[in-house]
Amino acid sequence: MCDEIICRCEEVTRSEIEAAIEDGAVTMNELKRFTRAGMGLCQGRTCRRLTERILAEKTGVPLGEIAPSTFRQPVRPVKAEIFE
Repeated sequence: MCDEIICRCEEVTRSEIEAAIEDGAVTMNELKRFTRAGMGLCQGRTCRRLTERILAEKTGVPLGEIAPSTFRQPVRPVKAEIFE
């Protein structure tokens, strides 16, 4: 049986995230440190919601109360005029 990949950039599986929660990770930042989920090129844009849902499901904390993880600056510069 194949394990579901949650974070494609870092190839983190659902079972790795669940194991990190069992080992004591209770916040998104802790999951990020334990597993590297959300630390790849996309900075969690692909896996953040799935990871938050797994954390809420396993800890019993409502999804709306899960604090997002921190982000780093974009890998590539973005022109400010794009946001105007």
